[in-house]
Amino acid sequence: MPQPPTFLLLLLLSTGSALALRLCSFNVRSFGEAKKENKNAMDVIVKVIKRCDIILLMEIKDSNNIICPMLMDRLNGNSRNSRKGTMYNYVISSRLGRNTYKEQYAFLYKEKLLSVKKRYLYHDYQAGDTDVFSREPFVVWFQSPYTVVKDFVIVPLHTTPETSVKEIDELADVYTDMKHRWKAENFIFMGDFNAGCSYVPKKAWKNIRLRTDPGFVWLIGDQEDTTVKESTNCAYDRIVLRGQEIISFVVHGSNRTFDFQKAYGLTKEEALDVSDHFPVEFKLQSSRVFATNKKSISPRKKKTRRS
Repeated sequence: MPQPPTFLLLLLLSTGSALALRLCSFNVRSFGEAKKENKNAMDVIVKVIKRCDIILLMEIKDSNNIICPMLMDRLNGNSRNSRKGTMYNYVISSRLGRNTYKEQYAFLYKEKLLSVKKRYLYHDYQAGDTDVFSREPFVVWFQSPYTVVKDFVIVPLHTTPETSVKEIDELADVYTDMKHRWKAENFIFMGDFNAGCSYVPKKAWKNIRLRTDPGFVWLIGDQEDTTVKESTNCAYDRIVLRGQEIISFVVHGSNRTFDFQKAYGLTKEEALDVSDHFPVEFKLQSSRVFATNKKSISPRKKKTRRS
């Protein structure tokens, strides 16, 4: 019996969510030697990473280059050849920051689903606003044969709270530069923007081109709380899209904050050992969904009745 259109739409949306690519952003807070030795915290971090097909990690403080190799061992096993199933790989920035304080951005991704097309450390040398970014965006162009959107550029940013308004605004210049440099069409801006509470008061939004230009679509709203502490209720962590194709193929309702404390039954203290931020995420539609759906609902040829 043919199903009504509403049923088919619901089936498409539910199947699309199941097969979709999950993209995440997570400020792990001071991710260095001490956290590496905290077994319980590391178990939670690995669980969070495994939920995602690609994840941006921020606040990596790792002068000895041990954090990402350690995570690869945890995610893939000690021998890449003997491990069955999905393998993770990573791409990481140089150590970024002013003076002696340095951090790194890292993207961890499933090799089966994604590959790196290009990478670029944005040069913050524009006339009149040199050195706006505390940590310049480490821009990576990914491609995937499994999503409707075949390639997309991710621009990460972890701002300094006191200069977050200017840094978020400057992402509009990063977009213009990268679009010209790579001729890309689909862009994702994500990270800990410190985009809320006293760091970005309501009156400041009019000075942020990433917000006033309607071409940029914000997936994590101002009302979200991306912080773990009960004393804060701030939408610090954000995801912003640019490009009609990528905007069109976001799985409905997938843009959200992931409360790992609630999901894994942690106490507040255990959660804060992991981070003072929750991850934010969204999903992109899988190309398999549309191929399958197109085949399943294509009109059937009428059979000729014999008299």
